[in-house]
Amino acid sequence: MSDKVLIITGDGGESYETLYAKHRFEEAGIIPEIAAPSKRVLNLVLHDFEPGWDTYVERQGYGADSQLTFNEVVVDDYIAVMLIGGRAPEYLRNDPKVLEIVREFHAKEKWIYSICHGIQILATAGLLDDSSITCYEHCRPEAEAAGGSWSKDEAVIDGRIITAQTWLSHPDFYRLIFKHL
Repeated sequence: MSDKVLIITGDGGESYETLYAKHRFEEAGIIPEIAAPSKRVLNLVLHDFEPGWDTYVERQGYGADSQLTFNEVVVDDYIAVMLIGGRAPEYLRNDPKVLEIVREFHAKEKWIYSICHGIQILATAGLLDDSSITCYEHCRPEAEAAGGSWSKDEAVIDGRIITAQTWLSHPDFYRLIFKHL
């Protein structure tokens, strides 16, 4: 069986983060599979930073097909899980199956990758206690409240968890991922 990475996202997931992950893993000969609440083309978004705005702006992004639902995920089929940012983690963190999947990856000492708002899922799953992490700066209070120690670095590794701030962190994030994968 080939190495596979599970990508967790849904509507409102960051388009660039999703497609970059998919393509980067494919380029490395690893099969990415996208899991979402349902199998269909997902409505992904682009978050960007515009002068004069106090926060990011959101635009419609490229879509991506999800290959399986959360209920179809078999953790043993994957070497790692990627938690995509955007708005998707805001509601996915309330899905008991998503939390179960991420906790199982952690319990089996498999790699967990989280970028941007993906940290919301790790925080809700209770996996940030005494860990060094990074994430989008506006998720920092939530990550710290869940026990994480926030770093201003673009990407951070702590045990089997690698975190990144935003899509601007891709070079540092994927350098860490492929160094340790």
